[in-house]
Amino acid sequence: MPVRASGPPIAPGQQFRTGIAALPRGYQLAAALALAVIAVAVCVHLGMLFLHVAPANTVSKRHAKAIDDWVYPEFEQNWKLFAPNPLQQNVAVQARAQIRTADGGSRTTRWYDLSALDGAAIDHNPLPSHTQQNELRRAWDFFVSTHDAQNRPTGPRGEVSERYVRRIALLRIHRQGPLGRGDMIDQVQVRSRTASVPPPKWSDEKVATKPVLRLLPWWPVAPGDLPLADASRARRDIASDRADSASAHRSASAFTGRSASRGRDGTADRVADGAADGIEGSAR
Repeated sequence: MPVRASGPPIAPGQQFRTGIAALPRGYQLAAALALAVIAVAVCVHLGMLFLHVAPANTVSKRHAKAIDDWVYPEFEQNWKLFAPNPLQQNVAVQARAQIRTADGGSRTTRWYDLSALDGAAIDHNPLPSHTQQNELRRAWDFFVSTHDAQNRPTGPRGEVSERYVRRIALLRIHRQGPLGRGDMIDQVQVRSRTASVPPPKWSDEKVATKPVLRLLPWWPVAPGDLPLADASRARRDIASDRADSASAHRSASAFTGRSASRGRDGTADRVADGAADGIEGSAR
């Protein structure tokens, strides 16, 4: 027979209550009201998020401001339900590099089509990597969204996007093996070619199919932009250049000192010879 640890005894026929039912009447009403408010808030939140990610409709258009005020910035979503607006452009990102050769010369590589390389790696691959599918595309979208038509940053994230694209381009170029022994990448340049996908024949949509080219300026490369192996090599090359320069300076200084010493020694020898000749003449 169950026994209560404390409290008044339970009368025959009376049930033992737990949870909200055990609270006094006033507390029960307060708890029920709180649960109702929470349930309504959850339903409103889910409804707002659904309207935000769903395709545009009458309700979302009429209450667009209220939906945006609710969602942004805390609950921002970067995806769309049913993908109502799929990508309708073919964007090809290409890059080339300016290389400083081991003999002190300079040469420029050909343009590498980075998008085509990603596409070739994805084709016939049942499990393509996330990097192959999205890294370059998302990086270029990031750059375009943070720069104007003149390739000038429009906000504080512009410089971050530049470094991101530059490092991806360097990594992809490095994989193609353009460097010879002792070569270094000095600068990198990126360009894009954007072409709209023609609409189907049954569609009356009109789009411009002429490709749009975007050429970025040359970006200087720092050791921190290179892959880890190249960055270490770049630091070693810089240290070696500094050591060679210091050694050459020391050698030049030593040569100058020896020449001066030889000059002084030669003068002394000539003076001594002259003195000796004078002594011999006096003796005769």
